[in-house]
Formats: sequence, C-alpha cells, structure tokens
Amino acid sequence: MGFSGSDDAAVYRISHDTAIIQTLDFFTPVVDDPFVFGQIAAANALSDVYAMGGTPVLALNIVCFPKCLELDVLKDILLGGADRVKEAGALLAGGHTIQDDEPKYGLSVMGTVHPDRVVTNCGAKPGDMLVLTKPLGTGIINTAIKADMVDPELYKRAVAVMTALNSHAAYAMQQVGATGCTDITGFGLVGHCLEMANASKVSIELWKDKIPVLEGTRELAQMGIIPAGAYSNKSYVKGKVGLTGVEADMEDIIFDPQTSGGLLISMPQSRIEDFMDVVSEEKTLKCAVVGRVKETARFSVEVV
Repeated sequence: MGFSGSDDAAVYRISHDTAIIQTLDFFTPVVDDPFVFGQIAAANALSDVYAMGGTPVLALNIVCFPKCLELDVLKDILLGGADRVKEAGALLAGGHTIQDDEPKYGLSVMGTVHPDRVVTNCGAKPGDMLVLTKPLGTGIINTAIKADMVDPELYKRAVAVMTALNSHAAYAMQQVGATGCTDITGFGLVGHCLEMANASKVSIELWKDKIPVLEGTRELAQMGIIPAGAYSNKSYVKGKVGLTGVEADMEDIIFDPQTSGGLLISMPQSRIEDFMDVVSEEKTLKCAVVGRVKETARFSVEVV
C-alpha cells in the first residue's frame, strides 16, 4: 500500500496469505504516572495495526529520556508499555533509547493480516454507517490534567479510555466485513473523517447528538480548556467541513486531538447489529453509531 489514502500503517505482502503491517508512534507524557504513560503510549501505537484489521506480533520500544530523571521512572514507563503489548498478545523484543531533554515513549509495531482482509480508510461506501468505538475528549482532559484541573473520577475515566486496546473492535469489524476504518488520534474526529472521505471519494455526515463524549469534557471545553492542536485542526479543514447547529463546546470536542482514541469504522447498515453483539463483550469500549457515508456533496464532512 502506498501513501495515497493516508492510512494508519504501511502494509507489505510477503506471501499469498500473509501481509505485514508496520507502524510506529511515540509522544511526550500526557499524565504524571510513568506506568500509565507507558500503557497509553503503547496502546496508541498498537491501535494503528488494529485500524488496518491486523494482529500485533512484534513491538520495539522507542525511548527518549533525560539524565535528570531517575531510572526508576524509565523502568515504570517500559513496564507500562510491556503490559499493553502483553495484553495484545504480541512480543516485546527490545528497542532503542537516546538521551533527550524531554521524555518520549512509544513503539514500533509489526503486525500481520491476510492480504484480502486489509481494512483501509479508502473503502467507505455510500449507504454505510459509521461506528466510533471510544468517546471523545482525551485531548481536552489531558490539557486540564497539566493544569491540575481534573478531579480523580474524570482522570480515572480518561485513563481507562486511553489505555484500552482497540483489539476487540478490530476483531469485530473483521467478523462483519467492515468496508473501511481509521483510528481517531491527532487530527481529531473531523480531521480523520475528512481523510476517510477524501480517500474513499465520498462525503461523511456526522450526527452531533450521537457522538459519545467523556463525562466532564464539555464543562472543561466551556471553560476554554482547549489544546492548541484543536485550533490547528479547525484551520486545516476550513472550507471542507460544514457545521449545522453545533454548539461551541461540541465544536471544540469534534476537533480535539485524541490520545489513543477509538476506531471509526464504516460498514453496511445490515451489519451494525452483528458488530455491536460481538464488541459488547468488551466492557471498556463504548461503541456508538455516529453518522453515515453519502455520495460526494458540497462538504466532504458535514456535522448536523
């Protein structure tokens, strides 16, 4: 697979029944707890393999670490990452560390998938429905965490979302024959919808009242606790996205850059019930039908 669709990972066919999925992702800490940070960063990197319909097989650590921090901090970060890799059923086989002024952590991940079962972001078809597998709000909440404005319960809910693997959702979409998928990360829900719409040569309609949002996020948005990335995301899609009756705080949320967000999956309407039956076995995921795929229209993405 090439670069035309802005997919989540590279895919290389090695035989008639096996293709390799390759990806990497790393970032600076979003929480103070090093173990939890490791979990979040690893779950985020693994998600790219799941978004392509694959199974993670092998992971390598990517670490930047400053001299001023104790090595126990690094140990906990790596243990957190190893925890998520183990849950994914993959093997963690070392990695590479450099000295840097600010800690950074993530993974290079290799997965596998049958070449005929690769799920891309260019397969969405008019008439398909769109399912989102995690609630939005982690970018806003992470901004509030840095300002010490998050209560323990909201922190706990956000961490549960960010550390949850998208493995069960990937399995479910393979079971029902999903037509397209992308994971929702730095470009926010609307930005990644735009990528899917352009790659699939369709338009996407999102239903603002159906989009799941982490409890407490809207209150933070109303207070102006918005990450800079949300404004960059809005600027990037200017003129390509239509907003009808979207409240200001909800607008900020749909452009909010997500950390270890959910999958956005397109599938025929007839398969929605089957998908929900399969994915309901995983209690950490809160899936919702959030929109539909349409023929090309004036706006590539419209939120109504």
